Amino acid sequence: MGVTTCARKGCVYNGTRRYSSYYGHIRDECFEELVTQWGEATGIFDFLATEKPSINEKAARARFEIEFPLS
Repeated sequence: MGVTTCARKGCVYNGTRRYSSYYGHIRDECFEELVTQWGEATGIFDFLATEKPSINEKAARARFEIEFPLS
C-alpha cells in the first residue's frame, strides 16, 4: 500500500482519507478548513495553493484551554 499525501501546499501530513480524482488527496484538517473558513465559493486550486500554516496545535490548545476552561 502506498503513502498518500495532502495536495495542499506545505501540508506534509501522510495518510489522507479523502480523495478527488481531479484534485488528489486532502487531509481531514485541510478539508475542514476549506469548508468552515473558506466556504463554497472558493476555488479548490486556489485553496490548495495556499500555504498550510505551521501551528503547534498541542501548545496552542494547552495555552488557550487555561484561559477558556470547560465549565
